[in-house]
Amino acid sequence: MTYSGTIAPLVTPVDADGRVHEASVARLIGSVRAEVTGLMPALSSGEGWKLSEAQWRDMITYTVRYADGLPVLAGIHLPDTEAVIERARVALDLGAATAVVTTPFRSDISQDEIYQHYRRIREAVPIPLFLYNEEAVSGNKIELETLLRICELPGIVGIKESSGSAEYTRRAAAGLTIPVFEGWENLLSDVPGVAGMIGPLANLDPALCNAVLVDPAPEVQKRVDEACERYGIFRDDWYRYVKQELHRREVIAFPDVVAER
Repeated sequence: MTYSGTIAPLVTPVDADGRVHEASVARLIGSVRAEVTGLMPALSSGEGWKLSEAQWRDMITYTVRYADGLPVLAGIHLPDTEAVIERARVALDLGAATAVVTTPFRSDISQDEIYQHYRRIREAVPIPLFLYNEEAVSGNKIELETLLRICELPGIVGIKESSGSAEYTRRAAAGLTIPVFEGWENLLSDVPGVAGMIGPLANLDPALCNAVLVDPAPEVQKRVDEACERYGIFRDDWYRYVKQELHRREVIAFPDVVAER
């Protein structure tokens, strides 16, 4: 399938004991369903790098259970290729439509190693891949030339572009037929040509995310920026504040974040 529009990178609702809370996952999906084209659990907004295997499995399972026709793009936030391959096989078995994969967690990695990472995953597991270009967790960036090369591999179906560079995003969108999604809400009016957006605001106001995609005028972008400031989207631990607001709205039962491992 071809992805577009607003995809929600779901937070991971957990109780005070760290267990993924199934009823909260169901309510969260119900609260965004009408405005989104897909569900992306267990990525950065879902604290994916902190999830235990059991937490990750539960979050993917519950998201698939309550997706009701929406595609589930399973986030895999793990430090090395072999771990990602193993987890991607599980995602496929659990019913995910796509796996969303970052680069290995190394600051000294070469661009060819990044390419080989994605090539090996594609050859090992018959699940389509979304690339996730970010630096905060992985410690590295996918250079544009490398991105274009990776996208020549079969089965690459989208890119969550969270470099923070509007110029990079514009060049990627212009150079690829694969859909590129902006990962920073404050850049949406600066990146014509993107297929959609995947950002934490979609947990709280997916209709506003859709509005700026349809009309990226300055006044609409201003509304997005104000919402992001109000909900703490641009803080380093944004997921904490998104959860607090969802808890205030009684969408999720607990405001707890996932404990560090």
